Amino acid sequence: MFRKMRRSRQELSHAECEEILKKATSGVLAVSGDDDYPYAVPLSYVYHGGKILFHCAKEGHKLDAIKRNPKASFCVIYKDDVVPEKYTTYFRSVIAFGKTRVLGEDEILPAITLLAKKYYPSDSEENRSAEIEKEMSALCMFELNVEHLSGKEGIELTKKRENA
Repeated sequence: MFRKMRRSRQELSHAECEEILKKATSGVLAVSGDDDYPYAVPLSYVYHGGKILFHCAKEGHKLDAIKRNPKASFCVIYKDDVVPEKYTTYFRSVIAFGKTRVLGEDEILPAITLLAKKYYPSDSEENRSAEIEKEMSALCMFELNVEHLSGKEGIELTKKRENA
């Protein structure tokens, strides 16, 4: 169902892809938007248990799109060092493919807590809970259940790794 990478030598392992998803702080969600135009939107996220969790408002373009068609992809660029004199970039990136689902009311608190801990790990439990409680009524959470991960790095990074 998913294409094999053409430049397989540069392909990152599943474990490397997961590590990037755990460490990176933002990516771009691509969904089928209005009138079947692609809609790509940058988002913060947390990766946990094979799922990518996002927060959003309870209404809007993104939510309408995922309710209409749950298939989506999420791209993270983890490394992107421009090397002008070589006309290239030393990059590492991951694309996750899967189906989205809006979380139920009972699933929101654990999901938003994971997200909050990712972005402010040193916050106190008390403060985190208070902040979440303030926003809970306006909050919607959804997940991308990852069906396929594809990661790639620039050939220069591959060669460097092979020679290490």
